[in-house]
Amino acid sequence: MADKENLQALTETRNPRTLYIDRVSTRDAVKSFIQEDLNIHKAVEACQDSIAVASDYAYASLAKGGRLVYIGAGTSGRLGVLDASECPPTFGVPSDMVIGIIAGGDKALRDAIEGAEDDKSGGKKDLEKINFSQNDTLVGITASGTTPYVVGALEYAKSLGAKTVLLCCNPYGDLFKADVLINVAVGPEVIAGSTRLKSGTACKMVLNMISSISMIKLGKVYENLMVDVKATNNKLKKRALKIVMEAGRIPNYEAEAKLIDAQGNLKVAIIMARLDVDAEKAKSILEKANGYLYKALGETGYI
Repeated sequence: MADKENLQALTETRNPRTLYIDRVSTRDAVKSFIQEDLNIHKAVEACQDSIAVASDYAYASLAKGGRLVYIGAGTSGRLGVLDASECPPTFGVPSDMVIGIIAGGDKALRDAIEGAEDDKSGGKKDLEKINFSQNDTLVGITASGTTPYVVGALEYAKSLGAKTVLLCCNPYGDLFKADVLINVAVGPEVIAGSTRLKSGTACKMVLNMISSISMIKLGKVYENLMVDVKATNNKLKKRALKIVMEAGRIPNYEAEAKLIDAQGNLKVAIIMARLDVDAEKAKSILEKANGYLYKALGETGYI
């Protein structure tokens, strides 16, 4: 039997536009999914101010040596773990800088751990395991906005004085008073209660922005190039070379040589190319610019 909170959740209500999805043609089913997904972008757009505040919170934590921590159960938890796991290879940051926690632990990434999301104390315990502190920012992800595991974690984080963000998809119900609420009202799902659909897509979009924008503000991106990428495989080696070619404005053979001299540091290689200096001088210039490539190159800030 559904509890009172779930009855209030918009994600649990039936979508009148897909009421007979079980008996339409495959093409019409595809069309229904697409039509419903078209509403996601407007719902996310309506939350842009809150997303900006959350991104600034995340950046502020990371800039002072804290962490960005995502926590959720089920689909929400998996989305947080996914976004966190993509940050090290994309932005060249340590694996403990952005952390994703899912109720039930790593096993829950593949298998449902029944009851884990209902354990309100579990969220607090999992934060304690990583020594969560007031220097960190916590993003609680829960489509309904009321998952006990996530609420417990948010309460604990707030008690420590850390910044808290609640990311949900439910304009109804009594929601936790986080420092910032990102409530993406995507409406009822194609399949009632299946929050891996529109709600999941919306949350993935928001998490992409929070992590990416905070990393951009940390200087991990130059123009729109990932200049701190770690070339750990052939695809990324090709990408690194292309980035140095484009940002350094040099041909591929020169970019290869600069990367070797820079010991794989894209920013150093680019400074070498643009300012015609050796690796040591380039490193010094980059350090004085606090790792911000546009500053190292003497370019302007906000445009």
